[in-house]
Amino acid sequence: MNKVLLISTGGTITMVRDKVSQALVPADMETFKAYMPELFAGDIEVDIQAFDPLLDSSDVAPESWAKMAQMVYDHYDAYDGFVILHGTDTMSYSASALSFMLENLGKPVVFTGSQLPVGVLRSDAKENLLTAIEIAAAKDEDGNAIVPEVTIYFEDRLFRANRTTKRNAEHFSAFNSYNYPALAKAGVHITYQPHLVHYSDLNAPLKIHTAYDTNVAVLKLFPGIQPQTVKAVLHIKGLKAVVMETFGAGNAPTAKWLYKELKAAVDKGVIIVNKTQCNTGSVEMGLYAVSLNLMKAGVLSGYDITTEALLTKMMYLLGEFPNEPERVKERLLTNICGELTID
Repeated sequence: MNKVLLISTGGTITMVRDKVSQALVPADMETFKAYMPELFAGDIEVDIQAFDPLLDSSDVAPESWAKMAQMVYDHYDAYDGFVILHGTDTMSYSASALSFMLENLGKPVVFTGSQLPVGVLRSDAKENLLTAIEIAAAKDEDGNAIVPEVTIYFEDRLFRANRTTKRNAEHFSAFNSYNYPALAKAGVHITYQPHLVHYSDLNAPLKIHTAYDTNVAVLKLFPGIQPQTVKAVLHIKGLKAVVMETFGAGNAPTAKWLYKELKAAVDKGVIIVNKTQCNTGSVEMGLYAVSLNLMKAGVLSGYDITTEALLTKMMYLLGEFPNEPERVKERLLTNICGELTID
């Protein structure tokens, strides 16, 4: 039998309705398993480990990412794949982070959750979880994992984790990958797209990277933005890197004060990366004159990366190379594990 380790961090999927108060509360693992007898009735052996206490995804932090990565690493040789239960609100951040933390990954790590708790009649929990388990255990005719990367499975789509964004708070199709196609679609059968999968060197050992640096920020530009707003972000004590969300293909106001603030921050060693506010498309610095000042100021292009992936990549790289800013810049502009497209 193929073996899958189910790691429960918490989230809506693990909740049930309290019989007395009727409020939704986290279920202990025995109660959760009672709602999911199918987990143990098939031809895949499933073991469960859970965070204690379980976390709402709004409370998930980088130390939680490190804990998830460590659990995968510690049990890597004993299982064919891993499924991580996680709340939807910050799932794309956690899953993106693990894609960087787990280098040379040769087995599936599938994040999933649900929009309705497992204890609710119309819940999407069972379909999401059971399909995620099947994907985590799936192998090709040579016995190799079909999708050996960190992914998110939701509704009927399997996405590369570091390409995802939560797009809807109400629909079952909560996630989308705007700039990269789905790796698989689930219907009566699961149809995989192997040509889209990121494969690591099968002969290279798994490496874990759990150092991180959270001295990062997001600066979202908007019409009418004032100098004091930009200064408040760029002058944060200890700031090392900024995701700057710009307009369209990476455009920004041409105001002289903005150029001066950005240039001064870059000259002080703050790394600033240009990320479009659009869900679909890529930054193309220099395409329009209104992005030329950003280039002159030393702002880097984020291409088509998501904010979730860019933030977690920054934290990972700053932790990995704490005193090597040029190395961090170089790696930010490198496609490490399928997170961005560079023409």
